[in-house]
Amino acid sequence: MKINNIMGLSMACMAMCGCGKTDWKTQMNEQLPAFGHRNWIVVADSAYPKQSAPGINTVCTGQDQIKVLEHVLKQIEATPHVRAVVMLDTELDSVTETDAPGVDAYRLQLKTLLQGKQVKVMPHEEIISKLDKGAELFNILLLKTNMVIPYTSVFIELDCSYWNAEKEARLRKSIDTKP
Repeated sequence: MKINNIMGLSMACMAMCGCGKTDWKTQMNEQLPAFGHRNWIVVADSAYPKQSAPGINTVCTGQDQIKVLEHVLKQIEATPHVRAVVMLDTELDSVTETDAPGVDAYRLQLKTLLQGKQVKVMPHEEIISKLDKGAELFNILLLKTNMVIPYTSVFIELDCSYWNAEKEARLRKSIDTKP
């Protein structure tokens, strides 16, 4: 009897979170080609809230966070039109092994995985504010994982891979100097 109740509750939670409808990799593969600069992909810990903004699609992966992040980064790297700008919470550096067992190993795995990538570290609330502002106009794919360590969510703001700030500045200067 208890097993049936637990299974029913699990299925209800999966349905409410967007799980069970389609595989998270399928959703990512379907959305990434349509995404461009200013779209976001978040690989979140399990306590990350389901946000109410209509542009945020939350999908429960039920998977290990590092494995999900690794897949997401590989998919972005294989996409010719966007690149990843990774944002991490400043607070993660101060979380202790005593308070969150496994955090030291996670930080090591994360450092290895993000080596050579553009990474910004800022306070959690500042990242959330940027994400909320982005959600007003742009779609966000939020992939919840089974991570149970605080401040481990990885926020990826997509940027154009074939155009950068320097090229934009030259373009604007060229436009401004035309008669």
